Amino acid sequence: MAGFDALTHEQQLPILLELAQAATELYELPPSLSVKLLNLSENATYKVEAPDGRRWALRIHRDGYHSKTAIASELAWLIDLRNTGVVTTPVPVKGRDGEIIQQLAHKTMPRPRNIVLSQWETGAEPGIGEDLSGPFEVLGEVTARMHLHTQKWKRPPWFTRLTWDFETSLGDSNPHWGRWRDGMGVDTARAKLFGRTVDLIGRRLAAYGKGAERFGLIHCDLRLANLLIDDSAVKVIDFDDCGFGWYMYDAATPVSFYEHEPQVPGLIESWKKGYRRVINLSKEDEAEIPTFVMLRRLLLVAWIGSHHETDLAKSMGYPYTEGTIGLCENYLRQFA
Repeated sequence: MAGFDALTHEQQLPILLELAQAATELYELPPSLSVKLLNLSENATYKVEAPDGRRWALRIHRDGYHSKTAIASELAWLIDLRNTGVVTTPVPVKGRDGEIIQQLAHKTMPRPRNIVLSQWETGAEPGIGEDLSGPFEVLGEVTARMHLHTQKWKRPPWFTRLTWDFETSLGDSNPHWGRWRDGMGVDTARAKLFGRTVDLIGRRLAAYGKGAERFGLIHCDLRLANLLIDDSAVKVIDFDDCGFGWYMYDAATPVSFYEHEPQVPGLIESWKKGYRRVINLSKEDEAEIPTFVMLRRLLLVAWIGSHHETDLAKSMGYPYTEGTIGLCENYLRQFA
């Protein structure tokens, strides 16, 4: 059999399912479990359900994206956020050996995969077509509390996460999610327009700076798929991309993939209203939120290009790149 990385997306799925089913044996779980794929992007996430209705979420980490120490760092932060009452986050489950991070190999894989099981969180993923003004207001407040927490929290000495700045997002050297120039449908004309936009983003962020009041540990991916609405509460899940970046970047990620929708400006206003209940927003902070929305949009163009085999990338594809043209033109008119 060919190595795992040489297999097509469809060929990988049954192998990952086999690994997920085997991974349930690493935990003190009831028998006769069902294991169902929830999503596959950077990682493979499965819903594990017992006959009595109890549920868990099992995540098989992508090979080479995060080290075991980086995953432990992610878990340390989300556990402290929950324990201190900042926000409801997933509760990791220890394996039979007492460790939260488990490792399991498959004969087709060059290395064992890191695996994390969490208790199931109730709630529903919000949809862009819903009235989200209330949830976005709550999210803004929750995000501000998370930012305050990161400024005061004493991180473990071994803590390590990626840095999401201009160079690692839209730079040409080694961006985490690939080059925006390699996005689907980025032809010569679009590359020229996008390039002018990227240059302007770079200049504005250089002027904005990375002072401690603006740059720190953030979630980095508060998109709708990573939120759960449970009555009046907003729960935050999937900290896989958390790292060091601009605090106002967390204002942009909730509208990921929908930046072009007409309700987005109103949603960001709701987010700011909630945020201000906890932290005062300076004029400089507010002024750069459109820059972070634009940065995120182009970063997702890059992500779609480098993850073209995933269902999410396929669903967005070329139309997402096409829809980015108008956003770039509006941004350039506003700030150039």
